[in-house]
Amino acid sequence: MALLAISGVCFAQAPAQSPDLRIVALQPDGAKSNFATDAAPLAGSAPLAAPLVSLSKDYRVGPNDLIDIEIMDLDNMKRTVRVNAAGMISLPLIGAVQVAGSTSQELETRIADRYREKYLQNPQISVFIKEFTTERITVEGAVTKPGIFPLTGQITLLRALALAGGFGPIANSTEVMLFRVNEKRVREVAVYDVNKIRSGTADDPVIKGDDLIVVQRDSTRALLKDSVFRDVLDSINPFSVFGR
Repeated sequence: MALLAISGVCFAQAPAQSPDLRIVALQPDGAKSNFATDAAPLAGSAPLAAPLVSLSKDYRVGPNDLIDIEIMDLDNMKRTVRVNAAGMISLPLIGAVQVAGSTSQELETRIADRYREKYLQNPQISVFIKEFTTERITVEGAVTKPGIFPLTGQITLLRALALAGGFGPIANSTEVMLFRVNEKRVREVAVYDVNKIRSGTADDPVIKGDDLIVVQRDSTRALLKDSVFRDVLDSINPFSVFGR
């Protein structure tokens, strides 16, 4: 195994002395990483449109997901429906349809078959998953409320950090690590400087299902906090083990 290090400079073709992010992928020699496609460009590069969250074709609908359904043959009828706790939705003419556990492509076929039985000869159905709640992200490290959070719709790194209550008192906002398993089941990690994202000199990367965000501690501030804590204990109890 080899470490493949990719700098954000490569993608923006900016000078190498001021990278905005570092990406390291643990994968075989010569393998190419696609993780950087969601990364922010460097300051001074052409601005990019905010990317949309893209679901895998294998994503399976779950309860509370929000789905857009378009039926071309019924005067281009469109419905936005929420999947109930039983994994069902209701549509005109055909009533209840079981959707939980199916991909969007499977739903298009199933709904078309239901309409074809009695009402339409060649129904054209389009299914788009607007909000998805069965995927999760994890935020841990030096944040106020570390934990596992549902991924609903589009979310970026800053929004994910906000879900976790923001940075803790000893957080290092210049080293926020984003771990992701790519399509080849290879674990990759990108390191982001949140200060640059906030200032607008770097884009806010899109977060995907099963991403792990780790906020590193600022070693200097952590050392100072530990030192102050030890001094307080020593002043209360000079025989404390912390004073040895």
